[in-house]
Amino acid sequence: MPSMKNNNGNENGKEAPKNNEGFFRRLKDGLSKTRKGLVKNVDEMIFGEKVISRDLFEDLEEILITADLGPAFTFDLVEEMKDKAKRKELTDAETLKQVMKNHMIDILGQSDTPLEIPRNGLYTIMVVGVNGTGKTTTIGKIASQLTKKGISTMLVAADTFRAAAIEQLEVWSQRVHVPLIKQKMGADPSAVVFDAIHAAKSRQTEAVIIDTAGRLHTQVNLMEELKKIKRIMGRELEGAPHETLLVVDATTGQNAVSQAKMFNEGIDITGIVLTKLDGTAKGGIVIRIAKELDIPIRYIGIGEGIDDLRVFNSEDFVNALFEPTE
Repeated sequence: MPSMKNNNGNENGKEAPKNNEGFFRRLKDGLSKTRKGLVKNVDEMIFGEKVISRDLFEDLEEILITADLGPAFTFDLVEEMKDKAKRKELTDAETLKQVMKNHMIDILGQSDTPLEIPRNGLYTIMVVGVNGTGKTTTIGKIASQLTKKGISTMLVAADTFRAAAIEQLEVWSQRVHVPLIKQKMGADPSAVVFDAIHAAKSRQTEAVIIDTAGRLHTQVNLMEELKKIKRIMGRELEGAPHETLLVVDATTGQNAVSQAKMFNEGIDITGIVLTKLDGTAKGGIVIRIAKELDIPIRYIGIGEGIDDLRVFNSEDFVNALFEPTE
């Protein structure tokens, strides 16, 4: 049995301490553009303010909407603040920021559910998303994390529409030293998945990660293909796919929410990966996704490095967002 010790020396494949100083610093750096667009603007708004006023709430509302936190979160937060002000619990403008921080943690905590791979059989992860979100790279990074935990893993190239997609996944399979099941370009994706499940069973593989084509969520025929893949998986292995993971690009802001809603309506998403948080001022979209969708956020991506895809933790995220830049 492979060792269950990961790179950070933790037994049983558990994550390193959540407040790992090195990662927290990278997370903080990665959220710098979002911090500038949200927290810095809030700081400037409340600077010198001694009392809570209606104008202050209106300015805050505009900042939150602009930062892509969404109307539902903004309305609830502002109403909570107004209520606290009436009850004399919000006596100065600086306290306002702490209330906002706590409210974010409360909302995000509902989506704070790591992906757990049971060790009692074959576990299948179907990964979906539109082109350009970093889907294949995300698959490679997850495979790397699983193998470091001692979980035998297999990759499946079910995006048969683009030769480059198969080649990219093959590069990742070699990089993280896991087998790849593939067929030639143009093959039936469901047939590739069928072969993969049977190969995984015969090899007693513990986790299978399936790459699918970069679907345009508005194209009904392509969504139907994803449904077909799910049907084949469920027929060949009870409960499969056990996880249907949607990869969305944080830089697209509100469009990420639209994609999540459409994919969820079509194929029932069970988890979300939010990539490219380090390249956007729209990181507040994490809060909107958590508020408007009942789907766990499994991972966030804050850089190009193989270790820059990390399990999402609400408190770490909010603390990194609000902590002042040195």
